[in-house]
Amino acid sequence: MSKTVLITGASRGIGRSAAILAGKRGWSVGVNYVGNKAAADEVVSAVIAAGGKAKAIQGDVAVEADVISVFEQTAELGKLDGVVVNAGIVAPASKLMDMDIERMRRMFDVNILGAYLCAREGVRQLARSRGGNGGSIVLLSSAAARLGGPNEYVDYAGSKGAMDTLTIGLSKEVGREGIRVNAIRPGLIETDIHASGGQPDRAQRLGVTAPLGRPGTADEVGESIIWLLSDASSYVTGAILDVTGGR
Repeated sequence: MSKTVLITGASRGIGRSAAILAGKRGWSVGVNYVGNKAAADEVVSAVIAAGGKAKAIQGDVAVEADVISVFEQTAELGKLDGVVVNAGIVAPASKLMDMDIERMRRMFDVNILGAYLCAREGVRQLARSRGGNGGSIVLLSSAAARLGGPNEYVDYAGSKGAMDTLTIGLSKEVGREGIRVNAIRPGLIETDIHASGGQPDRAQRLGVTAPLGRPGTADEVGESIIWLLSDASSYVTGAILDVTGGR
């Protein structure tokens, strides 16, 4: 069955892979991006080439008005069936004692406030009591939420811990609205987020320490996202799925 889904932060990495995999199922995809329109347009073309429909939608998830607009524009593709709360940032590796307030504020604004705003708008559109058909919300957490990110990213790890808590609480809050809420905790995945953190070789360097002996790919995480969006996972809610190679 065709679905309409919104994926935040879909112009690169895991979001990009999930969007294209959704296109292969014939789904319609709202491809959210914050600044790189060319990359988002490329994803739209790839989704269409795969057999789906897509629209690039600009918006900063940390800005409430932008989030509302992104959801309104996605609705132009069809009635919403699912949301992937994927947009997030990381900063260069640092110990907490060396972090400034601007870094922490931006991290929490995007990774926590942005996720909560997107989840809220998703519930508003999906809730049966508001005319929705129910659906699925998938939150992107991180293995850092349970590993802690010491000496590198304790702020990022903390922001992702908030995703785990949101998953548990919101799944209980909206289950009777026909909405399932789950999270995925990726491990060391080959995406450019590591370059954003100043360590472009991090996934390859540390991936060998995972029990499977390698880093993961964006498509491997994307497939897990698609499963949680699909009807194949219809009795799964409140779950936090590790995609970490056993790490």
